[in-house]
Amino acid sequence: MKSEFALAFNEILEDKGLPREVIMAAINSAMVSAYRKSVGASTAQEIRVDFDLDKGSMLVFAEKEVTDEIYDHRTEVLLDEAREIDPDCQLGDLVMVESTPENFGRIAAQTARQAIQQKIRDAERAAQYEFFKKQEGEIVSGIVQAVNSRQATIGLDLKAEGTMQRKDMIPSERFRIHDRIRSYVAEVKDLPKGLQIVLSRAHRNFLRRLLENEVPEIYHGIVEIRSIAREPGQRAKVAVYGTQQGIDPVGACVGQRGVRIQAIVRELHDEKIDVIEWNPDAAIYISKAISPARVTGVYLNHGQGDDKTAMVVVPEDQLSLAIGREGQNARLAAKLTGWRIDIMSVSEAAVKVLDLLRKEASLAKLAAEEADTMAKVEALLQQKAEGRVLNLDDSNLIARFVDRVEKRGEAKRKVEEDARQKEIRELRESIDPRTFELNIFDVAELKEHLQVLVQSAGLETFGDLMLQVKLDPDAILAINGIGPKSQEEILAVVESYKFPVIEPELVEEETAEVTSEVEPETIVEEPEAVEEPEVIEEIVREDEVIAAQPEEVEETAETEEVEEPGAEDQSFEELFQLDAMRRTSETTEEEDELGLFGDKKKKSKKRKGYTVEYDPDRDATYVKRTHRNEDDWGEW
Repeated sequence: MKSEFALAFNEILEDKGLPREVIMAAINSAMVSAYRKSVGASTAQEIRVDFDLDKGSMLVFAEKEVTDEIYDHRTEVLLDEAREIDPDCQLGDLVMVESTPENFGRIAAQTARQAIQQKIRDAERAAQYEFFKKQEGEIVSGIVQAVNSRQATIGLDLKAEGTMQRKDMIPSERFRIHDRIRSYVAEVKDLPKGLQIVLSRAHRNFLRRLLENEVPEIYHGIVEIRSIAREPGQRAKVAVYGTQQGIDPVGACVGQRGVRIQAIVRELHDEKIDVIEWNPDAAIYISKAISPARVTGVYLNHGQGDDKTAMVVVPEDQLSLAIGREGQNARLAAKLTGWRIDIMSVSEAAVKVLDLLRKEASLAKLAAEEADTMAKVEALLQQKAEGRVLNLDDSNLIARFVDRVEKRGEAKRKVEEDARQKEIRELRESIDPRTFELNIFDVAELKEHLQVLVQSAGLETFGDLMLQVKLDPDAILAINGIGPKSQEEILAVVESYKFPVIEPELVEEETAEVTSEVEPETIVEEPEAVEEPEVIEEIVREDEVIAAQPEEVEETAETEEVEEPGAEDQSFEELFQLDAMRRTSETTEEEDELGLFGDKKKKSKKRKGYTVEYDPDRDATYVKRTHRNEDDWGEW
């Protein structure tokens, strides 16, 4: 039969949903803390707690020093008691001794209750954070637990709670307690005060995830969502694109009789969703984004940077539909395409074109060509101003006139834009490519506050700054915080900056020189040790003279009197020295034959030998190594 402790332990495991090891570690840490507090043990002393879940017992073991006399029972134990645990222990050793206090279960339960609860809460929060961090950017389901004017609290899995601010709710929906809702996990934070899970139903990615769940083609990548523009609770536009031929991306999203899109509309509280097909041609893409309005023409003006403007011309009866209620349709189309959109009726566009033809000198030739048409258009516009209704042919005449002029202007703007882009490419090629890899903060010649101002203007690298200076130096002055003096400093740095000269060829030459110096050493073994310009005198024992003397050396009276000792009387050092002298002599002869130490080739072999002299004062024999020059003997 299981003990009450085991039953309570299993209940905690089931209730908290945490691993067994986590709960055991939390209880163990709490028991150790309770023991230290109850007996006043030091934190440096090792404490271990052993549990027996079946019996419900608990034993505490403390590390104690073996002594012959006890002064502190908390940290010391007698030798006899210690040897019952470890027979091999000696005085001064440390052993783990069972030290469970009386009534420790009751004391520990009171002391460790708060610690156990805190440990379990920390482990529970860590498990929640790890789980929901993986769910970030996905849709989760929860139950509404509380609602007020500012936010709603949603109960999630693992007994976690998420918060949804009023701005993240769909304006038209109202929550009630115990309602089950789906929401998008926007952010997960582990703050000191607790886990914070931010939920949203107004995020545009909430619509993206709903489409992925309802449309299998999007989930499998056959249809891609290129852009989403949304005003929660009112209207949304989605641009989709088919990655395979023969696939209708709009039809796949709408479904048969709109069954797929209607499921999403119900989830979003009747939010209207326009699904359009994405197109790489900006004009076609914008005309579809204005749907459901019918478009007569789209004329692009790329401008500079992000200043991209598109003029959309629609028929008179489609103007209000193209703009939408309070400009909603035009606003969503601009968000979806990334273009600034100006919507005009055909008559408004005609007035603008006529005014442009009269004022622009560059369009004088076109105005002369369209003189008759301009007169007709002016007459028709006058009739419309008087309240007369224009027939279909008159409206088409005005629309064609506007289209011709705007197309000519668009072509001219495209030529100018291409010329500008070509100029930018040429200037970029004239700049050192290394500057575009050099961060603006790595330019030491530029002051720190100027680096911050330039970087805040979007010029991330030094190459971008140089390109901007070449394109328009006055644009530097337009940066917020930069005056004329700072502009002069920046221009001076741009003009005078030079990269440090790096010559890798020098390294290769040095390497080659080192290699050439090393090569003789690899061919001839230790030639430097042989070359000795001064006379070398070596003090040797008398018994070494005969062994070291070659046959070429003439015997002297002193050498005849020297007795040759036995080999067994010579030490290892003496034998090594004699052998070295022989090798040195042989090496010298070979090198002289090869002419290594002379600038010119030797004509004949040089005779070498030894001269032995006896010093009676020091009672020692000297050996002088000699060789013969052309006529005389000389010391070498």
